[in-house]
Amino acid sequence: MVRRALRLFNTVRHLKPIQVTGRLAAKVRRVRPDHSPAPPVRDVAGLWGLPRRRPVSMTAPRRFCFLNEEREVAEAADWNRSDWSRLWVYNLHYFDDLDALGSEARAPWHEALISRWIAENPAPSRAGWEPYCLSLRIVNWCRWAWRGHPLPAGAVQNLAVQARALVDQVEVHLLGNHLFANAKALIFAGLFFEGPEADRWLALGRRYLQAELPEQVLPDGGHFERSPMYHAIIAADLLDLLEAERLAGQRLGQEQTAAMRDAAAGMLTWASAMCHDDGDLSFFNDSASGIAPTAADLDALAVPLGLAGGELAGPVQHLQSSGYVRARMGPALLLMDVGVIGPDYLPGHAHADTLSFELSLDRRRLLVNTGTSEYVGDRRRFERGTAAHNSVVVEGRDSSEVWSSFRVARRARPMDVTVSGTADSVIISGAHDGYRRLGRGTDHRRSWRLSSGALVIEDVLTGAPRSAEAWFHFHPDVDVDTSDGEIRLMVDGATVIHAVFEGGAANLVDGFWSPEFGRLVPNKALCVRFDGLRLVSRWRWSP
Repeated sequence: MVRRALRLFNTVRHLKPIQVTGRLAAKVRRVRPDHSPAPPVRDVAGLWGLPRRRPVSMTAPRRFCFLNEEREVAEAADWNRSDWSRLWVYNLHYFDDLDALGSEARAPWHEALISRWIAENPAPSRAGWEPYCLSLRIVNWCRWAWRGHPLPAGAVQNLAVQARALVDQVEVHLLGNHLFANAKALIFAGLFFEGPEADRWLALGRRYLQAELPEQVLPDGGHFERSPMYHAIIAADLLDLLEAERLAGQRLGQEQTAAMRDAAAGMLTWASAMCHDDGDLSFFNDSASGIAPTAADLDALAVPLGLAGGELAGPVQHLQSSGYVRARMGPALLLMDVGVIGPDYLPGHAHADTLSFELSLDRRRLLVNTGTSEYVGDRRRFERGTAAHNSVVVEGRDSSEVWSSFRVARRARPMDVTVSGTADSVIISGAHDGYRRLGRGTDHRRSWRLSSGALVIEDVLTGAPRSAEAWFHFHPDVDVDTSDGEIRLMVDGATVIHAVFEGGAANLVDGFWSPEFGRLVPNKALCVRFDGLRLVSRWRWSP
């Protein structure tokens, strides 16, 4: 009981007052739908010009595939099935397929779906009227209309009712990407309609955007929740806002538009820095493929707006504000986490992954963090833990106290981060204090030395820990051969890396990789136990 109380205290003590009062208000608030007539629809300058980029999720007029699970939504009760995962049900209410690849061919389905949703989800019925679902659906309906599709009968009126419901439920208790989505939706509604009420929606959305943009987009271009997936979502949101602003005739003002363009350009550069050579994102904190746009997708969205990210010059980029380092030498690409797990008051999408890394070689992923397959349950707890990442577990504990689905109590704090390099190699080092809570004065220090033909990792523990394990997780395409006493990583039958561990004993274990929600791919991992205070891992390949 005392331990649980202490964990709760160390979780909530970082919250902002508005999160506490906002949560209390959200628990007692009841949505009272306002069905007064909708404001007039604004005339816009042309059609929506950004390319479609979402994967197809509507596979038949009543069938949908989200999170790698396909289901039929046959009757009204299916919109809120309690035996389906909450995240799947939320996706059903987003209407993302309206802006998916090939969506023009499914326009008759979409029109019927909008009418069906209105009939089967009267306000304020459950999931569809929660603020995040409202936010994403408002944007998708507006964008669909701006692509030249007339909204079906009753949809314009219903859209106004949704905007009014969102005004009463802005997620100030969550902040972060949820509040950004709320602000975006209010701006979209304010630009879609015109008149005094629409101007109030626009002003409210602008107010939140003005406050959140400098808070959420860090000086190095990264999103402050330190998740490559959520970073890409926010970057796409900014590009959408710029396009909506163009269509509606520069209603946000030059200063705010300039701030959005600057932030978007920085986010494009950061997205490129944090993706692998296969073009997809890296798996730090909550990240999975198939949800957010890739770096190439973001670049394509930016072209019609006259935007582009900066060049990645030199062998190493230190993204200091967000706490990541990208290093390239020869055929190798190394991505490292040397920063805080996220903002203190909002670590919901954080993992205990401090000093973890991912490695690609010749455009192939070799060493990978486990990824994110779901947001609930035991697997969620494992995927957030240190042992699911390429880092060090001390005495069986996580480097940060992740618990429940989105909670963190005591957190690892990075320190002594240095980045240096020559023409032949780059050296990155850092430490964290996450294990001091064990009462043994333990810090974890790690250094990486990357050259064109090798990666040498040194892990040092201070104090007197009883045990430690370094975990190394491999992409499913990698076979691990330990038959002759040497560790070899093999792809398609050919050895690509030789590995040696000095100061520890390696044990090969079965695991899984979660590249997408709802998808587990068997893989191999090495658990290297070291009872001393130092482990050196040497990974060699042909340069």
